[in-house]
Amino acid sequence: MPAGPEDVRAVYDRQAKVFDRLRENSRMEAGWIDRFVAAMKAGPEVLDLGCGSGEPVAGMLINRGCCVTGVDFAPEMLRLAATRWPGAAWIEADIRDLDLGRDFDGIVAWHSFFHLSIPAQRQALPRVVAHLRPGGVLMMTLGIEEGEVTGHVADAPVYHGSLSAEEYRASLTGLGVEVLDFVFDDPTCGGANVLFARRGA
Repeated sequence: MPAGPEDVRAVYDRQAKVFDRLRENSRMEAGWIDRFVAAMKAGPEVLDLGCGSGEPVAGMLINRGCCVTGVDFAPEMLRLAATRWPGAAWIEADIRDLDLGRDFDGIVAWHSFFHLSIPAQRQALPRVVAHLRPGGVLMMTLGIEEGEVTGHVADAPVYHGSLSAEEYRASLTGLGVEVLDFVFDDPTCGGANVLFARRGA
């Protein structure tokens, strides 16, 4: 059977240690992280959605002076993150019903949002934006064509879903977020499609 969105949590929980070994020393995201941090005030409060084991994204943010809150729904991933970075806040939560009761200077969802189903992405995007302060920065990796495919976490199949690039732009614009850049198939970070945006002041 193909991988479904309901399987994602269990896949990441089972594959946490393998995933962590594969990702721990990756720094291909560094250029985008530098741009993200430079677009905010000094010492920003950042929400890392789908933080995984805390590496590499949360670690790079922390090392650049960010105050990081990491959210993930896989308990084993969060255990690894909390062990590695005990000074950060690690919260078990689902992006689909995100409600932290606070907002942030920046939100990054790197290789996480696309694990939601297509309807769930449409429902979750306003919840994500609601956690972003006026003038805050949003950075996400996304698909660019509406559809569903199967990816892999180590050797385990995992669900990927996507809206169209045009729908992401239109939805964010409707939420008061200006898309500043949307780079497709970026060769500097493994072919990721990276959206970079800012909420209106």
